[in-house]
Amino acid sequence: MARQTATFELMLPPRDRRLPAYRWLYDALRSAILEGRLHPGARLPGTRDLAAQYGLSRGTIVSAFEQLQSEGYVDGTVGSGTYVSKVLPDDLLKTASPARPRVQGKPRYRVASYATRLPPAPDFDARRARAFRTDLPALDLFPTTLWTQVATKRLRRLSVNLLLGTEPLGYPPLREAIADYLTASRAVKCEPGQIAIVSGLPDALDLTARLLLDPGDRVCMEDPGYQGAVRSFESLGAKVHAVPLDGQGMTVPRLRDARLVYVTPAHQFPMGMTMSLARRLELLEWARTSGALIFEDDYDSEYRYSGRPIPSLQGLDAGGRVLFCGTFNKVLFPSLRLAYLVIPPELVDRFAASMAITRRHAPLLDQAVLCDFITEGHFGRHLRRMRQIYAERLAVLMESARERLSGLLELSDVEAGLQTAAWLPAGTDAEALAASAAARGVEVTPLSRHSRRTLPRPGLHLGFAAVDAREIRRGVRELAIALG
Repeated sequence: MARQTATFELMLPPRDRRLPAYRWLYDALRSAILEGRLHPGARLPGTRDLAAQYGLSRGTIVSAFEQLQSEGYVDGTVGSGTYVSKVLPDDLLKTASPARPRVQGKPRYRVASYATRLPPAPDFDARRARAFRTDLPALDLFPTTLWTQVATKRLRRLSVNLLLGTEPLGYPPLREAIADYLTASRAVKCEPGQIAIVSGLPDALDLTARLLLDPGDRVCMEDPGYQGAVRSFESLGAKVHAVPLDGQGMTVPRLRDARLVYVTPAHQFPMGMTMSLARRLELLEWARTSGALIFEDDYDSEYRYSGRPIPSLQGLDAGGRVLFCGTFNKVLFPSLRLAYLVIPPELVDRFAASMAITRRHAPLLDQAVLCDFITEGHFGRHLRRMRQIYAERLAVLMESARERLSGLLELSDVEAGLQTAAWLPAGTDAEALAASAAARGVEVTPLSRHSRRTLPRPGLHLGFAAVDAREIRRGVRELAIALG
């Protein structure tokens, strides 16, 4: 076990004035060691530091340390510090360890109704990406050296203002850069003052739901659709109404009392189609007449490999009824935890007030580094490079599937995003297939996991962006064996 350096003050119980000072200190340190509050290998504070902290003479501290060392609790030499022994005296450990109180049954706590609606937290998958993991960019191709250079340059000119913090909606220069980017690339109509910097889509959904929905309010969702949004809305007591899809995307809801609509028009999740211009206009008209607001999730619209992109739903909106969300976590890297929400002007103050109470602001130094990465042109170059690479990887997947999976699996012809849908022959058990593929080192997600209804055909969700051509071909070979 490596020795640990302690740079913190040591918290000991109040001094017992009935005991000599060295004896009180000896007992306190011995108890801390035996109870595990000072771990084997932990470094004790220096004698001068302890003397100053507790108002004792240095000789008192030295006497306590020497007694502990003679009994085998600590070891050390002059100039190298004093450390808790890696092996404690067995006989003392057995008799001195305090017994933990026994708990009769499981403790019971009263929790809010919100807590009872929460689903279990998902396990974090830290394994290396393999075919065909979804929702993940090519992390091995991210320009980490360049990012480090940008961050280092920013830290070298660090100002007091960056140490102080910023307004709840986020770092103003980053919001300006995002507004410029969205106006040019997504035809979003916004000013920097409408943009809030959040940690990701879940943060944006939670913030929106808390401000716009009361328990029992109805939310319209695409079906199949993003189940993370479903869980977010339902955890706050909203009633989710599943709206079916057709070839143009989500059909126009029939409800007249919905408060919010969640939609992915640029690249429908998980099916992949782009909502037609006519359907977008129909949906906006429905929102205007019904009084509903629309949450537009633009999660990976940067990656379109054929055809011209259709303007954002928000850019077509003349009534201020659309909230527009995008994220850097899928475009750059997941641990960045920075995204943006474009808010209708009339709601900006309410969102800012909520963020001031619940979040204060996203990490400011990360915002400043991202701002520099965008304004210096690196972000645009990275997008262009990755768009070409992802298009090549999609082409490899489609070619390999034609060669090895013909008659067994039919890929969607939609060419956008980081993943695609694929259809299986009628009667195929997609869950059993996913388990068989996993046993062969291949990740596939049944489309049924994204739907509240029975789908007309079984299918899979396949990611292609996170792995190279060789891994894609391997995944297709193994998937063909699992299907056979």
